[in-house]
Amino acid sequence: MRVIAHQPTLEIIDIPTPVPQPDEVCIQVHYAGVNRPDLLQRAGAYPPPPDASPYMGLEVSGVISAVGSQVKQLKPGDRVCALTPGGGYAEAVVAPAGHCFPVPEGLSLQQAAVLPETYMTVWANLIERGKLASGERVLIHGGSSGIGITAIQLAKWRGATVFTTVGSDEKAAACRSLGADHALNYRTQDFQEEIKKITDGHGVHLVFDMVGGSYMEKNIRSLAIEGRLVQVGFMQTSRVELDWRFFMMRRLTMTGSTLRARSIEEKTRIALTLRHHIWPELSRNRLLPVIAAEFPFEQVAQAHALMESSAHIGKIVLKVTHD
Repeated sequence: MRVIAHQPTLEIIDIPTPVPQPDEVCIQVHYAGVNRPDLLQRAGAYPPPPDASPYMGLEVSGVISAVGSQVKQLKPGDRVCALTPGGGYAEAVVAPAGHCFPVPEGLSLQQAAVLPETYMTVWANLIERGKLASGERVLIHGGSSGIGITAIQLAKWRGATVFTTVGSDEKAAACRSLGADHALNYRTQDFQEEIKKITDGHGVHLVFDMVGGSYMEKNIRSLAIEGRLVQVGFMQTSRVELDWRFFMMRRLTMTGSTLRARSIEEKTRIALTLRHHIWPELSRNRLLPVIAAEFPFEQVAQAHALMESSAHIGKIVLKVTHD
């Protein structure tokens, strides 16, 4: 089968088709989601776990071609999307059966491919670790990214007032159309000052950040008393100097997590929670992903270039199979 290797350069190579372990399935991949961790892995900054595929690709959609001996709920021919431990940029990939989702009713395989990694990441951090509650105010950075768009929609579904930051007026309009109450253009507005003005100095209850770096000081000064900062990535540096006395004076909490390092059992639990709470909403045509662009499998370099540019609004997807 064909798979995209990334060292030293992106290229398509041939390797044997993977065989599922007893608790795994093998998926014939139709689409693979492109995520920022793929770029980090390509750069050597996000190594896969020791027992995972060395190739990129954390979420896919397709058709199950084989199941392990212990898998009872899935069978060959089932249409699924799945969180993978790696190796999704390929014609076939194995994944734990517990990390597979049915394709929501009414959604295409293209749409389904961009659900698992993004929705699991947002749910685990915004809802579980961030404990976002109805009536709270939340600041979501990178609102036009795949993660940001999902976070905006889940926050509104939760009953929150949403502030978000974006890099253009076009992106601000897109975020408002998805439910954001306040979309701030960081190129022309100081989000800390805008939040202070809009909230009469009270701040937001939760900041959901993937930027880090220079945003950190502004994040903590935008938080209300007893506020929470949830860190899900660092597009800028992860090394910053802060006056931590502000945390103490305002009784703030900081947390964060990555998805890939979690155990199979923990990711299975998150997947089951999403299937219960979010998959019915998707089947009702709510909380849908936004697809920014689709690229053929052979144009993975162009897909990564678009991701690196941050010019897109929504998710980027690779089409692996040719109809």
